[in-house]
Amino acid sequence: MSTVDLDLSPADVAFRDEVREWLREHVPREPLPSLETEEGFAAHRRWEQELHEARLSVVSWPEEFGGRGASLLQWVLFEEEYYAAGAPGRVSQNGIFLLAPTLFEHGTPDQQQRYLPRMAAGTDIWAQAWSEPEAGSDLASIRSTARRVDGGWLLSGQKTWSSRAAFADRAFGLFRSDPEAQRHRGLTYFLFPLDAEGVTVRPIGRIDGKPAFAELFLDDVFVPDEDVLGEVGEGWRVAMSTASNERGLTLRSPGRFLATAQRLTELPGALDDDRVVDAWIAAQAYRLATFETVTRVTEGGSLGAEASLNKLFWSELDVAMHETAWDLLGPDAEVSSWVEGYLFSLAGPIYAGTNEIQRNVAAERLLGLPRGSR
Repeated sequence: MSTVDLDLSPADVAFRDEVREWLREHVPREPLPSLETEEGFAAHRRWEQELHEARLSVVSWPEEFGGRGASLLQWVLFEEEYYAAGAPGRVSQNGIFLLAPTLFEHGTPDQQQRYLPRMAAGTDIWAQAWSEPEAGSDLASIRSTARRVDGGWLLSGQKTWSSRAAFADRAFGLFRSDPEAQRHRGLTYFLFPLDAEGVTVRPIGRIDGKPAFAELFLDDVFVPDEDVLGEVGEGWRVAMSTASNERGLTLRSPGRFLATAQRLTELPGALDDDRVVDAWIAAQAYRLATFETVTRVTEGGSLGAEASLNKLFWSELDVAMHETAWDLLGPDAEVSSWVEGYLFSLAGPIYAGTNEIQRNVAAERLLGLPRGSR
């Protein structure tokens, strides 16, 4: 196990203080409209552009793509300050936190130059187009197809629960390019615009009616060869690197849970409730575990099956903290600022691979337990 140095360097402290001061001056005094509405989506895109102008939208990326070459540790510090300041949600998260690490690992130099700067600037907002009506956590069951044609591919099929797709510009997803191959083979990872001919976007309302997702219907949508990410037929391997980042590091930073735990301590009766103490300790533990992950990755390690444990931890912690807040507030919870966060936390055990599937991954790949009967 890597040795983790918890002392911040002078450069880390200076970076943290710069971020803290900028956020203090620029975070909107009034919350932006929900990013799950057309008005709110546009407002959050403008916020992304403001972050980009300050070179704070993707701090750990190389400068040539819009970042400032900050270390992974500094990215964690940025996230802590960001959530502590109550800054707006990141409408660009599918791109900058999920697709971008995959582009850095598997993308061509041309793809990186074409997509990363526009992603950093908030010019292109990306949707995740993986799940299908009969292929959710069992992603290998996808039936949407990619048919080879001159110069590229024709994509056909249906994607559902595509996050951000109601208002996004582009999408990334898996398609079956070889129908004769085994389940985890013959899949290819594609990047495509949502305004392309043959794409129909049908918004899906959440429990609160806001279109957080959309169904995508693709009817012979042409995608050129240069928009295949990774090797043809190797989409599963590429997708698993995206999933590891989603579950293990970039999507849910400790800052989110540290800020929620702090808000919990400020509620009436909080300091007399053991669940608040447990939440605060758990958030700190998650922070320390992330420092270990950052150290390991910085030293050349990678995210593997342990990312499933990470996802189990943060998703269940999020639900527990919001349920505690709900109990402490009583009837007042229904008109409080905790409502939207509570509703969103309930999705945590489902997205990024259901927790039931993640328990299987942990049991089989980390503990070496035998595979269950199917």
